[in-house]
Amino acid sequence: MPRRYKLFILIGFVILALDQITKYWARAALAKYGYAGFPVIDGYWIMRLSFNTGSAFGLFNRPDWAPWARVFLSVVGIGAFAAIIMILRRAHDSQKWVTTALGLIAGGAVGNVIDRIFAGKVTDFIVWKYNVHEWPAFNIADSALCVGVAIMFLDIGREQKKAKVTQPTSSAS
Repeated sequence: MPRRYKLFILIGFVILALDQITKYWARAALAKYGYAGFPVIDGYWIMRLSFNTGSAFGLFNRPDWAPWARVFLSVVGIGAFAAIIMILRRAHDSQKWVTTALGLIAGGAVGNVIDRIFAGKVTDFIVWKYNVHEWPAFNIADSALCVGVAIMFLDIGREQKKAKVTQPTSSAS
């Protein structure tokens, strides 16, 4: 088995396991705190249980949209996973950053798809805030997705920069 597959599987499973374990913990431990949540760093970081039937930043998060959003977002997650596998197949073993990013994205996507399929909603529990501003609640899968996408963009930029440097330049005579 090529090294990139081993790295992809390792990262994907670690993210998936962390995501599912922390979501289980959040559902069991945080319900008793209610909307106030449990402050980790007072005024900045709260653990508060919430459920999202939509997608990031509350998109598709209306009760009348929940049934079709669950199916639509599950299909999108499964489609994203299929695209990730296709990209992985075209990658090379030397592309460790791409493989790492794909593993993070896949683990996060599968984690949220599992929630949607089996619970009809995604468990969120991490809330960052500053003064009166709160960012939307998220989870380990969401974090892995964001970090994976950021790594992909940074790696694409690095590869483009490297390609420009190695590209022969024509001189005018």
